[in-house]
Amino acid sequence: MEQTKSLGHYSFLKKVLASKQFVTFIWVLGLVIVWEIGAFFIAGSKRTPENILPHIYQIVASVFSTKKVTANMTAFQVVIVNAGVTLGRAGIGFIAGAFFGYVLALLMRRFVAIERIAFPYLMLIQLIPILGMAPIVLAITQDIDKSRIVIAAILTFYPVAVNTLAGLKAVEKEKLELFYSYAATGPQFYWKLMIPAGIPSMFTGLKIAAPMAVTASILVDTLQGGGGLGCMLSQSLKHAMSIYVFWQIVFFSAFIGILSFYFMVLLENIFSPGKRKVRQRRKAEREAKNK
Repeated sequence: MEQTKSLGHYSFLKKVLASKQFVTFIWVLGLVIVWEIGAFFIAGSKRTPENILPHIYQIVASVFSTKKVTANMTAFQVVIVNAGVTLGRAGIGFIAGAFFGYVLALLMRRFVAIERIAFPYLMLIQLIPILGMAPIVLAITQDIDKSRIVIAAILTFYPVAVNTLAGLKAVEKEKLELFYSYAATGPQFYWKLMIPAGIPSMFTGLKIAAPMAVTASILVDTLQGGGGLGCMLSQSLKHAMSIYVFWQIVFFSAFIGILSFYFMVLLENIFSPGKRKVRQRRKAEREAKNK
C-alpha cells in the first residue's frame, strides 16, 4: 500500500516537473533572480540605480504611484494613453498585412509565374532592417501615422505569405486528384480545399507576426515622434520625464507581445479545431510515455 502511494506521488511529481507551467515558472524565477542580483550590484556602485537597472519592486511601485511625470499624467497613465495609439496602428497594419499575405499565397500557389516573380521580393523585404525601412516608407507615404501602419503590415505580410504558401503546397496529392476527378470549379477548389488547408499554416505565420508588429510599431515611434510608446520611451531615456516610464514600457511591450501570441493561439483553436485535436493527441501520447 505504501509502495503504491509512493509511486503515485512520484508520478505526480514527475508530471508537475514536466509541465509547461512549471518550466515557465522556473524561467520567470530565474529571470527575477538574475535581475535582482544585477540591481543590487548596481545599487552598490556610485551610479544612480534607477537610471540603469532598478529593482523590480521599484518598477511595480511606479505603476501605482500618483506622482505626475507630465503636467497632468502619472507614469502609468502616460504608458496607457500612448499604448492605445501604438497598438491601434499595429493592429491595423497587422490585419492588412495578414489579409494581403494570405491572398498573395493563394495566388502564388495557383500561378507559378506569380510565385517566381513575387518570392524574391518577399525575401528582399525581409532582409531590410526596420530602421532602414522606416525612412523609405515615410518618404513614400509622406505621413507618419500611415508609415507606421505600412511597416507593421510589411512585417506581418512576409511570415503569413510564406507559411501559408508552405501549407498550401503540403496539401495531399490524393485530395487534389479527387477534386479534379469530380470536375470541381475554380471557386469550389479554393473554398472547399485550398482556403481551409491554408488556415493552420496561416496561423503559424500570424503567431510569428503578431509580436513583431507590436515591436516594430514601438521601434518606429522612437524614430519619428508624434506620440506612441516608442516616442515616450525615447523621451524617458533622454530624461524628459521619469525613467520609470521607460521600464514600464519595456514590461508592457513584453506582456503585449506574449498576449498577442496566445491570442493567435486562441483564434487558431477556434478556426482550426483539427489542429487542436492533433496537439491534444500528441500531448496525451507524451503524458502516457512519461508515466
